Formats: sequence, structure tokens, C-alpha cells
Amino acid sequence: MTAPVRHETESRTERPGREPVANAWRIVAAREVAVRLRDRNFLISTGITLAAIIGSMMIGGFLSSRGSTTDLAVTGQGATQVVQTAQRVADAQDDDVTFHASAVPDAAAVEQQVADGTVDAGLLRSAQGWQLIGDTDENTDLSRYVGTAAAQLAVERNAAAAGTTVADLQRGSTVTYRLLDDSGNDEATVKIVGFVFAFLFYLSSILFGMAIAQSVVEEKQNRIVEILASAIPLRHLLTGKVLGSTALAFAQLALFVGAGLLGMTAMGRGADLGAVAGAAGWFVVFFVVGFLALAALWAVAGSLATRNEDLQSTSTPLSMLLIIVMFGGIFASGTVQVVASYVPMLSIVAMPTRVVAGTAAWWEPLVSLAIMAAATYAIVVLAETAYRRSLMQTQGRLTLRQALRLRG
Repeated sequence: MTAPVRHETESRTERPGREPVANAWRIVAAREVAVRLRDRNFLISTGITLAAIIGSMMIGGFLSSRGSTTDLAVTGQGATQVVQTAQRVADAQDDDVTFHASAVPDAAAVEQQVADGTVDAGLLRSAQGWQLIGDTDENTDLSRYVGTAAAQLAVERNAAAAGTTVADLQRGSTVTYRLLDDSGNDEATVKIVGFVFAFLFYLSSILFGMAIAQSVVEEKQNRIVEILASAIPLRHLLTGKVLGSTALAFAQLALFVGAGLLGMTAMGRGADLGAVAGAAGWFVVFFVVGFLALAALWAVAGSLATRNEDLQSTSTPLSMLLIIVMFGGIFASGTVQVVASYVPMLSIVAMPTRVVAGTAAWWEPLVSLAIMAAATYAIVVLAETAYRRSLMQTQGRLTLRQALRLRG
């Protein structure tokens, strides 16, 4: 195998005493932003994702606010009263369900109407009290509320028969729940928010990262990089690409997170908004710091390739890392999640999720972010070296080890 040859343009770029173009990285960054904002595919994908977020929130809010009506065929003395009491219990719990009772002559009529689908369920007397009749599945809401209502009415009758009151019978039975730490959210909210953080991280990282890598490869194939290298230092070229892409990723991510928070308000989840908004802010900050390192690594993946077909090989380690972070953010819990919240890259999702859950002390995100920043600095320095040494090589695909062995 022929050893990669160092291109003479690189020598001119890195020649001692050469005066670099002042702030050239700003020109590169502005160009990266302008090119992406004119990219129709980028704009369409952003719009579709934003619409999907808003649409899912609206559908979820509609489904959660939509009430349900259950028609019952009832028979036996007191059956209608049980259904009416069940309705009062549901109303007291602010549950948007409606029970509608229709009296029928006997148990056979109840079963017939349930079997025919005329009603959703039936209620009739049994040896133990009451029996609900269903067709193929059990209505858990109906079972819960009717069971509570039947028990309440039975206690009232038994109390009257014993010459006492329900209040006397229930004295000392009140149970309250006190949380030692009520700063977190319920488990369902934590899982949903953790999944959203993981998904947004993966989506933004893969879309912007692959765009960076493809841009680098195209510049190598078209030999544009040789022209750029003769005008500005390669370090400026990398810095501009990384900062321009990071700025766009930050703007897009902030847009998605903002849409999600507005959607929570529309869904009536305002009580959770404060904690989730704080965690979302940490997520954006962690993402920006982490993406600086990822963007540099994606640029290296592009510089190691000589054509677009090579990217599948040079970008595989990065793709695997993104998948690990995504699934770690979704499934990590307990001690594993605590450890992951301090591991660079994994902490992008794990630490904000812990903030939502209320399991992270106020200082933990700061320590984790400092570790992330230190790791990002080290990764960017290493990536800059590999990028600078491999970008001008056009003899074939390189590995990271081969790139680092080349003379700088």
C-alpha cells in the first residue's frame, strides 16, 4: 500500500511565518450557516419535525381531554342509584367520564343488550352484591368507579342499620401522602421527557453531523479544499465549520424544545412546566457543549474519506456512539443513570433527565458540565490534529491512527 503523500498545498498552508487571514473562521462559519439556510431539504426537514412535535402534542392534548361515555343496562333495586353514585365519584376526581344507565326487566335482558352491542356494559344484583357484565374486555374505569360507589352505599346502609354514621365508621381511616422531596415529576413524565431528550439529541447530531462530513468530502473531491487551504489555515476552516454547524444545531434544537414546552402548556401540563423547562435548558446547554466535540469528530470522519462511499466506514464509530447515548438516555435508571450523568456525551441526556426526576442536587449539573467541557476541549484538540493532517490526503481512505501518524 502506497503511503499517503503530503500535498504541497498543505505545506504552503502550514509554512512557518505565513500570515493567517484574520478571523477567517468567521467567514467559514457564516458560509456554513448561509448554505444550510438555503438548503431546501434542511428547511423542509426542520418544518416537518416541528409540525410533528406540535401535532403530537395537540393530538395528545385532545385525547387526554376527550371524555368517554359508558352506556349501561341495569336491573335490580338500587342499580340506578349505584350508577349515579359512581358518576358523583368520577366528578369528584375530575375524571371526564360519563355513565348513562338504562333500566331493563331482568338479567337476561342485560346480557342480551351487552351481547348485541346496544350498551357497553351491564349491572345487576349478585349474591355478593353487584356484578358488572362485559362483552369481550373489562372497562377498568367503570369497574373502579362502580366498585367505589357500591362500597360507599353499602357502608351507608350498614351504618344506618347499626345506629351509627359513616363518618363515625371512617374516623381514623384517612391516609395522606407526604414526600420528603417533592421537587421531581411523576415517573411517566420523567420517562417521556427522557425519551424526547434522547430522540432530539440523536436527530440533531446525526443530521448536522452527517452534513458536516459530507461537506468535507465534497470539498476534497472537488479540490475546493486546496483553494481554501492556500488562502486560510486549515485550523480556521475546521473552526468555522464546527461553530457554524453548532449555531444552527442550537437554533433548531431550541426551536424544537420551545415547541414542546408550548405543547405541554396546551395539554394542560402546566404544573410540570417549571421543572421540565429547567431540565430542557440544561439539555440545550449540555447539547451545545457536547456537539462542539461531535462536530469536530464528524469533520474528521469526512477528512478521512476520499469519496462519499467511504463515509459509511469512517463515520461508523460516531453513529454507534450516538445510538449508545440515545438508548442509554431512554433506558438507564438508578445507579447506572447516575454514573452516566457524569460520563461525557452520555451526560447530555442522562443529567437533564435526572434534573426532571428531581434526583440531581443543584451542583451536580455544574460538575457534569465542567467534565463535559474538559472532554470537549481534549476531543477538539485531537480532532483538529487529525483533520489538519488528513484533509489534504487524496490517496485513499485513512484510519484515525494513520492520520495521527502523518507529519503535521
